Amino acid sequence: MLKPSYHISNGFKFQSGAVLDELILEYATMGKPHRDSEGNIINGILFLHGWSGDYSSFKRFKEFTEPGQVFDKEKYFIIATTALGSPGSSAPSTSDLGCDFPSYTIGDMVNAQHLLLTEHLQIKHLKGVVGTSMGGFQALEWGVRYPELMDFIIPIVTSSAVAGRNLAIFELSNSIIRMHPGYHDGKYHENPQEAVENASKLMFLFAFAPLNYHVGFPGKKMLIQTLEEQGLEGRENDANDVVWRNEAAISFDITKELSKIKARTLVIGIEGDQYFPPEIDSLPLAESIEKSELLIYESVLGHLGINEIEKMRKTIEEFLKEI
Repeated sequence: MLKPSYHISNGFKFQSGAVLDELILEYATMGKPHRDSEGNIINGILFLHGWSGDYSSFKRFKEFTEPGQVFDKEKYFIIATTALGSPGSSAPSTSDLGCDFPSYTIGDMVNAQHLLLTEHLQIKHLKGVVGTSMGGFQALEWGVRYPELMDFIIPIVTSSAVAGRNLAIFELSNSIIRMHPGYHDGKYHENPQEAVENASKLMFLFAFAPLNYHVGFPGKKMLIQTLEEQGLEGRENDANDVVWRNEAAISFDITKELSKIKARTLVIGIEGDQYFPPEIDSLPLAESIEKSELLIYESVLGHLGINEIEKMRKTIEEFLKEI
């Protein structure tokens, strides 16, 4: 069981120029740190979660950390963070700033993580960075902003930009929230739960491959029940947290900067992913990064096929052997 810790960066400056007196970043570690003669950890791997996750999202890879496995915790020191803007770390809902919380970018998420590693954990160089979905945005941003700081990156079910239907989904999600009469331009006293519920239901419509909505649920009742459960789960989200995170995604585009990546890269996509179809995202991504390899596997679970980690094991294992 991962146990969270918290790092405070004082006077954190956002890319917008705004400053937060105290930025709290939640993180957890696993494994045995190996240090050089100066005390710096040299075997770190940074894991970055998707849109709705936190540091505990790493649990999907937990079996990969067993002895002899690809992320063997005796060989690697694993750091899993909760991204800036997600509860646990500083966010509109956790800072008491609400709608006065600074707008942030994927780059700000990465810069906050960089401070955690360099200021607090004594890590000047990483073995690698692994990120899923929105965490994949961050992994690519790491490769672009700090190209000398890691040996490899593994961006999974992700892209170098938010565009096309993804852009429309994020915009519609924010529109659903902002148009709710209880939102009050973000100055609400009670979270507009109906709005975040419907925004969550919108995301559910693209979570699986299209076929799964027809064959993955035993009857209409079960599909509708699952949709309703997704909505109820979404009620736990703070409306401003959702809007700010969506805006960070909307602004993300490093497509023209991918040539800056020097780390060996393994791009992983899923045939059936409605958010990041391989022909639109994974294939062009791999073609744009010089030292890259590509894995695409099929899953009726679509974007959520990331949980089928066995389909990645062999390729990741072979990829890491070459580094």
